[in-house]
Amino acid sequence: MSITINELYMEIRKKFRAADISMAELEARELTAFVTKTDKRMTANWAYCYLDDNTVQKARQMTERRLNHEPLAYILGEWDFYGYTFMVNKNVLIPRSDTEPLCHLAIEDAKTLENPKVIDICCGSGCIGLALAAEVHNARVVAIDISEDALSVARENARRLGVTNRYSTSIGNALQKPDEHLGKFDIMLCNPPYITADEMKELDKSVSDYEPHLALFGGTDGLDFYRNIAKNWVKMMNDGGRMYFECGYKQANDVAEIFKNLGMTDIFLAEDLSGVQRIVVIKAKNI
Repeated sequence: MSITINELYMEIRKKFRAADISMAELEARELTAFVTKTDKRMTANWAYCYLDDNTVQKARQMTERRLNHEPLAYILGEWDFYGYTFMVNKNVLIPRSDTEPLCHLAIEDAKTLENPKVIDICCGSGCIGLALAAEVHNARVVAIDISEDALSVARENARRLGVTNRYSTSIGNALQKPDEHLGKFDIMLCNPPYITADEMKELDKSVSDYEPHLALFGGTDGLDFYRNIAKNWVKMMNDGGRMYFECGYKQANDVAEIFKNLGMTDIFLAEDLSGVQRIVVIKAKNI
């Protein structure tokens, strides 16, 4: 017997709640809308739309994958960030909404500049740099990552957003010295690995079993990437350019101190969507 979209949604929601999935209602709505090809914001008609058996079977298979702790974003193959939909897979971290305030600050900065040149270090899916490129039409973005698989995802996302003429990628290790042939930049975006050794042991299974550890572990205290970027990558910045970093809980002051020790004092801390200071903005100074 066929069921309606709303009945499918309620079935999935019930299973997610029973499994203690933290955002059961939101995830059930996302999955239902995706598999039924409907708008998750327009659910009024769900009670009147019946589904074929293949669609129901596909939805139930995807539900089981989520119940086995696989992140919903990987199951769907896409996730929203800053109003745009990005392709994601196991080679990149899933974009988090808590990163959007960093993105917004950088975008507002870029809008004040004439033809800003932007570097996105540890770019992953490319979501931060690509959102900026999509919003600031005179910006040019160079995306850096150690993983060619991640850069492949970023390039596909650039194609989907229609910004390939202003977006390029380059293999690079943020723990080593940069390729100086890349030139100088006005804005640096960086959401590096910052999970500490102790925190790695406590990660939720949906993160530890599925998301790439290469993009998570930031050394014993989680600060290895900030130290090397401060030492070796600041030279890639035009004097007075701004660097935007995301960091972990209670790391913001430590990150700021790393750059202060190198003579950079124009630093402010900003909050994520939860009101936690996890964004560090630094005015670059030639050292």
